Amino acid sequence: MEHIEIRFGDNIEIHASEDKSFEQMFQSVNPMFCFSKRVWKPQMDIFETRNKIIIQAEMAGVNQEDIIIEVNNKAVKISGNRKCNHPDPTATFRLAEIQFGLFERVLYLPSAIDVEKVSALFSNGFLELTLGKLFNKNIKRKSNVSLDFI
Repeated sequence: MEHIEIRFGDNIEIHASEDKSFEQMFQSVNPMFCFSKRVWKPQMDIFETRNKIIIQAEMAGVNQEDIIIEVNNKAVKISGNRKCNHPDPTATFRLAEIQFGLFERVLYLPSAIDVEKVSALFSNGFLELTLGKLFNKNIKRKSNVSLDFI
């Protein structure tokens, strides 16, 4: 059975800057322009229904065991690593658009969530995280848990 770890806590730290750097502006013109290692940020969508919040993340090429999800009442942090799989390390690049390496996204939630109603599905390169909304003022704290993928 496959599992993904979801951590619950009060403090989600943001390591990556949300501002567009000088280097990122030049990379949009020429992907080979690079002062340092490029930072990959997976594309994500957030949907809200009456009872839940759904986060979908496009993570092609990421192994499930390389994904870390941290949840608190205010935000969700999805981080991990997409490992480089170049077929020949001696090859010369003619086009380099696919980014590899560590990634991190912090998404702020529109309402408090019920930690008893959190589930994750990872299939075909897409992560779907479902967070049940908390409707009362009793916010429960929960330690690390391991979820089964559907």
